[in-house]
Amino acid sequence: MVCEKCEKKLGRVITPDPWKNGARNTVESGGRKVGENKALTAKKGRFNPYTSKFQECRICRTKVHQVGSHYCQACAYKKGICAMCGKKILDTKNYRQSST
Repeated sequence: MVCEKCEKKLGRVITPDPWKNGARNTVESGGRKVGENKALTAKKGRFNPYTSKFQECRICRTKVHQVGSHYCQACAYKKGICAMCGKKILDTKNYRQSST
């Protein structure tokens, strides 16, 4: 779960999405430019396999494999928070969730 503000920080795929409605990496949605080389322009949010340091989840201390995230997806879903910034997105008070 990622909030709208942090959704802009997520990485984009090099190939355009064939399902155009709601895609963030097509020319029509404004997600990419015509003739843009994504291998050269998208360096900051890309996963670097040579770094051995992964972020740890602030709740359960497991390794987080999403670049820029502070919480794992399981903890973010259970708490109803954004995985990147920790902002409350969803009220989980009346939800019946498993603890796995």
